[in-house]
Formats: sequence, C-alpha cells, structure tokens
Amino acid sequence: MGTFIQLVVDGLATGSIYAALALAIVLVNQATGLINFAQGGLAVLSSYIAFAFLQLQFPLIVAILIAVVLSFFIGALVERFLLRRFERGDPDTAVVVTIGLLTLVTGIAAMIWSYNNRAFPSLFPLTSVEILGAVVSVRSLATTVTIVVIMVVLQLLFLRTKLGLALRAVADNPASAAFSGLPVGRLLMVGWGLAATLGAVAGILVAPQLTLTPGMLDTALVYALASVILGGLSSPVGCVVAASAIGVLENLVAVYVPLIGHDLKIAVPFALIFVILILRPQGLFGRKVVVRV
Repeated sequence: MGTFIQLVVDGLATGSIYAALALAIVLVNQATGLINFAQGGLAVLSSYIAFAFLQLQFPLIVAILIAVVLSFFIGALVERFLLRRFERGDPDTAVVVTIGLLTLVTGIAAMIWSYNNRAFPSLFPLTSVEILGAVVSVRSLATTVTIVVIMVVLQLLFLRTKLGLALRAVADNPASAAFSGLPVGRLLMVGWGLAATLGAVAGILVAPQLTLTPGMLDTALVYALASVILGGLSSPVGCVVAASAIGVLENLVAVYVPLIGHDLKIAVPFALIFVILILRPQGLFGRKVVVRV
C-alpha cells in the first residue's frame, strides 16, 4: 500500500509540471483560438531571463518578478509583430509559425546560455514531509498548490470577468467582436501576454526540479498537449485533472503492468488521447461546438 501511495504522490507531482504548461496553452487558445506550440520555449526563455538577473546578484523573488513582467511584453510583442501577420490566413499556417517560433526561441536560449545544465534555485524549501506513509517533497507540494490556485484564477477570469469574456469573444469571432466595439488587436496582445506570463511562472516553478536547459520543457510540452486534448481546450480545470491523471497513470502502469514498464509508459497518454478523441472529441471537460451553416 505504501508503494501505491508513493507512486500516486509522485505522479501528482509530475502531473503538476504538465499542468503548468497546459494551463498556458489553454489561456492562449481561449484568448486567440490558436494552439501555441512555442509555449514551452517561451517559458524556458522566461526562466533564463530570471536566471540572468540572478547572475547579476538580484534577489530570487525580484528576479522572478522582473522575468514575469518582461514575459508579458514578450508575449504581446510576439502577437503584434509575428502572429498578427498570419491571423487572416489559414489557421494551420499560424500553428506552423508557433512551431518555428519554438525552434527559434530554443536556438536563441542555447546561443546565449549554451546547452549546459544550470541549477535554478527553488522558491520553496527542499525538505520533505510524510503523508500516509509516502514521502512528499515540500517543493512538489507547493508547486501543485500553486498550479491549483492558477487554475481557479483562470476559470474565474474566463467565466466571471469582463476581460475574460472579451478574450473569449475575440477568439470565437474576431469580426463580430470588432463590430461590437471590442479592441481586438489589443485584446489579442493581452491574451498572448497573459499566456507568456503564465508560462514564465510554469517555467520558474519546474526549473529547480528539471534543471535549466534550452530543451527543459520539450518532453513536458508533449504531455501538456495530451492533457489539453484529454481535459478539453476550453477547460482549465479539465487540463489540470487530465495532467494529474496522466502523471499518476504513467507511474502505476510502469510498476504494475510489466508488459509496458518504464520504457513504454510514454504510450499511456497517447492511448488515452486515441480513446477520448473517438468517444468525446471535445475532451472530458470541454464544450461541444455547434457550427450553424
């Protein structure tokens, strides 16, 4: 029983990493209607910005705050000067642009800071506590709680605030939103800026666990996209639940299903995606979209 609880706890800690990135992807999608494949790269760049200020002897919390603020402007500028050039074209083109942006940002980070692993200090204590016989890192526990708080804030943003409703209106139908008097361009910039800010928080939270490298979040991005598909593009709650489920299931399958083991456990999220796309294409918590012809 102790082993089972430990596997679940470790899975939830891993799932919080996936959830952090998945929430940023949901935010971009809700604000612009796009799936941003560059989200992981932008999060890593923000982590390196915080690392650079740490190298200049800034206190950790100050370096993080500066990186978060700068990330907002980076995200807004990316939308204004790059993505906006493709917003009237095929949506698939804009998705390809985000993939290219991921490659560019990763290359820039590698050129400036190299591919060497760099230690990033943690905001939270490195001690552990025992819960129901399982050893839980305080850092992992605090990261999970932070992700849950962000999830609640995002849910409230999109459902209870004028800004959130305006962002959703722009994502659903930019032309109608413009006719209604909404500043579509500025709202798109705000959406990307907020997503970059959230990505910065995600990168800074997980960098102490993964060590800072340009490709730090490449694998996590795959799992984050799986979480978004499983949970639903329209649901912050859904993506967090899905990310946690993926983390736990991976651990349990690796130990209790010898046929799969640790080598094939990465197939678990893809098998779940296959099943969900057949049975419930909008995701477990997503909204079904009805198009009137």
